[in-house]
Amino acid sequence: MELTDEEFDRLISQAMDELPQEYIKGLNNVAILYADDPDEYQIKKSGLREGNILLGLYEGIPLTKRGGNYSFVLPDKITLFKHSMMMIAHNPQQLYEQIKRTLWHEIAHYYGLDHERIHSLERGENSPA
Repeated sequence: MELTDEEFDRLISQAMDELPQEYIKGLNNVAILYADDPDEYQIKKSGLREGNILLGLYEGIPLTKRGGNYSFVLPDKITLFKHSMMMIAHNPQQLYEQIKRTLWHEIAHYYGLDHERIHSLERGENSPA
């Protein structure tokens, strides 16, 4: 599967449009980016184990950790990794669904959810963690 950066960017924009807009509109001081692959710093920061791949990464201060003196800070970053997603997707529809799922996952980190809570919600377990 071939995909230009422009096509990947369009898929990200389409996924953003399809996610619940109350969460998208609530993103404050967050840059949504993409890269071909994670750099060494991102791999180390994520705690990625050997043999695993990194699809996306949230870097910043989650809303639940921001205090009253949160100001004049660089934007948080959500980065989606194009080559990682293309490696696991077998067709364009799977790629799009993976982009959307990864984007939702990283936005959930912005709102303060940890991996355990995110996976619980993905399984349909709606009770508070």
